[in-house]
Amino acid sequence: MRHRKLSRRLTSTTEHRIALMRNQVRALFKHGRITTTLAKAKELRRYADKMITLAKKGDLASRRRALAFIQDKEVVRKLFSELREKYLDRPGGYTRIIKLGQRRGDAAPLAIIELVEEKLTFRKSKAKSERLKKIHQFIEKKKKELSSTTASEKVQEEPLSKEESSQEPSQEVTDQ
Repeated sequence: MRHRKLSRRLTSTTEHRIALMRNQVRALFKHGRITTTLAKAKELRRYADKMITLAKKGDLASRRRALAFIQDKEVVRKLFSELREKYLDRPGGYTRIIKLGQRRGDAAPLAIIELVEEKLTFRKSKAKSERLKKIHQFIEKKKKELSSTTASEKVQEEPLSKEESSQEPSQEVTDQ
């Protein structure tokens, strides 16, 4: 039973798995996108996100920890300069996994893992935006109708109020 085991057993030994993750993290940061199996991509996402989080801290200790794991000065330099600036205001989710299908030889599920490029943008769905547009049009239409009816009522009320005011003093005079 694998209770409370965090990582996937991708290869035979721990040393081999760590070396595999180091190489894949290095390749991901160097090229921006790599193709691998789905299980390796999911495991790689954990390590890549940790390295980008270290880069976002930006201090010397974080740089040394990243260099101890990645073991390539050029990639660490790129991580702490370019990638740090790109993901500084992003709270997480630095990588994207796209499933490709099965590999021809052994039917292993393949996936592309890539660094997310664009900034966070939230788009409303088309149905929701169209519904809101119709609601706003309906509201504007009702406002116009209401304003036109109140304007016509005011025009009608004004002559009546003048007539009433002229009739009231005459009635008062007759009562006395």
